[in-house]
Amino acid sequence: MITAASVELRAGSRLLLDNATFRVAPGDRIGLVGRNGAGKTTLTKALAGVTQPAGGTITRSGEVGYLPQDPRTGDLHVSARDRVLSARGLDAIVRDLRGAEQAMAAEVGDAQERAMRRYARLDAEFTAAGGYAAESEAAQIAAALGLEERVLDQEIGTLSGGQRRRVELTRILFSGAETLLLDEPTNHLDADSVLWLRDHLKGYRGGLVVISHDVDLLDVVVTKVFHLDANRAELDQYNLGWKAYLQQRETDERRRRRERANAEKKASALMAQADKMRAKATKTVAAQNMQRRAERLLGGLEAERAHDKVARLRFPKPSPCGKTPLRASGLSRSYGSAEVFTDVDLAVDRGSRVVVLGLNGAGKTTLLRLLAGVDAPDTGRVEPGHGLKIGYYAQEHENLDVGRTVLENMKSAAPDLGETEVRKVLGSFLFSGDDVDKPAGVLSGGEKTRLSLALLVVSSANVLLLDEPTNNLDPASREEILGALRTYEGAVVLVTHDEGAVDALEPERILLLPDGVEDLWGADYRELVTLA
Repeated sequence: MITAASVELRAGSRLLLDNATFRVAPGDRIGLVGRNGAGKTTLTKALAGVTQPAGGTITRSGEVGYLPQDPRTGDLHVSARDRVLSARGLDAIVRDLRGAEQAMAAEVGDAQERAMRRYARLDAEFTAAGGYAAESEAAQIAAALGLEERVLDQEIGTLSGGQRRRVELTRILFSGAETLLLDEPTNHLDADSVLWLRDHLKGYRGGLVVISHDVDLLDVVVTKVFHLDANRAELDQYNLGWKAYLQQRETDERRRRRERANAEKKASALMAQADKMRAKATKTVAAQNMQRRAERLLGGLEAERAHDKVARLRFPKPSPCGKTPLRASGLSRSYGSAEVFTDVDLAVDRGSRVVVLGLNGAGKTTLLRLLAGVDAPDTGRVEPGHGLKIGYYAQEHENLDVGRTVLENMKSAAPDLGETEVRKVLGSFLFSGDDVDKPAGVLSGGEKTRLSLALLVVSSANVLLLDEPTNNLDPASREEILGALRTYEGAVVLVTHDEGAVDALEPERILLLPDGVEDLWGADYRELVTLA
C-alpha cells in the first residue's frame, strides 16, 4: 500500500501538484491521467521512491514494482533471463549453478567432487526458493509479451530498445510486488501482447497505478481515475471506471458552464443596477452592497476547466535535394551471434513515404539507426545523396543530450537561430520560463517527445526517420503529429505500431524486416501495423 499526505511536487519553480492526499490500497486499479507535462511521470517517480516530493510525505508498505518510461539497467552484460530472475533474487543462484556445472565438466578428482557437492547444495537452495517453477513462470510472462526464448539468453546490451522495455515489464510482472506503478506499459508491445497485458492487469489483486494513452487498456483495467490538472496543480480523484469517469467529467463541465452563465447574468444585472444607483448620494451604500453581492456570486463558482495547452507542430520546410537523397544497399547487422537482418536495400526518393514493418526484434529501430548514421552496418553501406539533410526521431530519445538543458539542446540543433527565435519555437512546444533551463535528463517521456519534435522542426530536414513518434503522447498532441505528417513535403521513413500514423502518412511503399522485402503499400498491409 502507498499513502500520500499533503504531497507537493515541483519541476524547478513550477508547481505541478499541491496538497494532494490519497491512498493506493490492495485491489485499487488507478488510471493516472492528464496532459503531457502535467506531472504524471514525476508523481509516479515520487510514489516509487525514485525522487522525493517537494512537500508532504509518501509512505510505502510492501514491495513496489516500478516500470519507468525509459528503463535503464546498470549492467548491460547480464542476460535478459538473469535480469528477469533478479526480481526475486534468483539470478545469483542461477549464475552459481552454471559455474558449478562448468566446474563438474572441467575438473577431475577431488575438485570435481567439491563441484558436485556445491551444485547439489545450490540446486536444493534454488528448488527451495521455487526456482524451477519461477523460471517457467518468468518464461511464460516473457513469451506473452513477445520475448522469444533466444532473446532471454541474449545480453541486455544486444537488445533493441523495445526488447529491453519488454524485459523490464516482464521483470516487474514477475516480481510479485504488492503494488505496481506502470508508466506507459503498452509502448513497444504488439497487439497480442497488449491484449494479454490487459487481461493480466484486470486480474491483478494488488494495488496498481497505470499511466497510459491506450484508452482500451484504461477501459478494461481501471476502477478509479486520478486526473492531474496541470492548470490548477490539483489531483482530482474519481471512484469510477474509465467510461463513467469520462461521462462524469463532461457532466461536471456542463454544470459548471451552466452555473457560470446564470451567475454572470445575475451579476451583470446587479452591477448595472449598482452603476445606476451610484449617481444618487442617498443610494451609494445600496450600490456598494449590490456590487459585493455580484462579486460573491462570481467568487463562489467552480472555475470552468481550462483547456489543456497543446504543442503546435508543423514539420520543417525541407531543404532542396537531389532525386534520391538517401540510399542503402546490402545492409546487415548482428549483435554477437544473433543475426538481426541481412542484405537489406532501400532507396529513399525525394518526397517518398515508406513504412518499415516487422515483428518486435526484427530490426526496425536498428535499420533507422543505420540510416541515421548513429550505428555502422556490419556489411553494406548507406550513401547520402545530393543535399541530404536527415531529421532523426529516436524512440528512446537517444538524440537528446541528457546532460544539457532544453535550451542548450535546441541551440545545438539550430546554431543559426537567435535565442529569441529558439525560445519562440520552444514556447510553441510548451517549454517556457524556467522549463527551458531544465536538464533534458529530468524530462518526462511526453516532454522528451516534445523536445525531440522541436529539434526536428528547426532541422530543415528533407528526410525524416521517425521511430514510434506517437508514443507517450496524449490524444490532442498525437493529432498534432498526425497533422504534421499529412502536410510534410519531404521524404519519411516511419516505424510505428499506430495505425493512425500510417493512415496520416499515406505511404507509397513498405519494407518488411528481417527479410528486406520491399513492396507497394496496399490496404492488406494495414492490419500488420499493430501486429508488427
